[in-house]
Amino acid sequence: MEDELKELLQRCQNADRSAQSSLYQRFSSKVYATALRYTDSPDEAADIAQESWIKVFRHLSKFTEFNSFEGWVRRITVNTAITHYRRNLKHRYHEDAAESLSLPQDLESAKEAEFTMKEIQKALRSLPRGYRTVIQLYIIEGFSHKEIAEQLGVDVNTSKSQLSRGRKLLQATLASMGQRAKPVPPGASGVNSLPKD
Repeated sequence: MEDELKELLQRCQNADRSAQSSLYQRFSSKVYATALRYTDSPDEAADIAQESWIKVFRHLSKFTEFNSFEGWVRRITVNTAITHYRRNLKHRYHEDAAESLSLPQDLESAKEAEFTMKEIQKALRSLPRGYRTVIQLYIIEGFSHKEIAEQLGVDVNTSKSQLSRGRKLLQATLASMGQRAKPVPPGASGVNSLPKD
């Protein structure tokens, strides 16, 4: 860990307000970005980020310099997002659209297309929250299905199912984006031709 960060953390532990403000400024965008990956709205992400920062400052004495501070803060943010998700789970209706949207030709076109990180994030945000949360935890954060099941309070098979269905829906969404992005050949209208009378 760099000396500047170590000193800043020490000052934060001594309740130095300017150090706390500096630490917040240094990592706030990363905390918010992590929170945003697990929510449906910027307002929810801001709530999760705020709760995360409260936990960071409350438990700062438990941080050891042998760990990555950024990783420690990200783990707190992810756990806070999971708690937020579980609190709100009973209020959400979960629609399973993966089976009807995932077609084999969609998967082929998705493999051929290249997407920007912004497009992938947009596609992820379009997923139902349950799918998105499991994909984020499994693929991005590296949690095992057992850890996800424990965190979300679900069965391991539910985690596996959510990941599988979420991947299919994500592939279908990306394939759809890839189809829209493909240029229309000259002379083609982009729609099926109707027979002439």
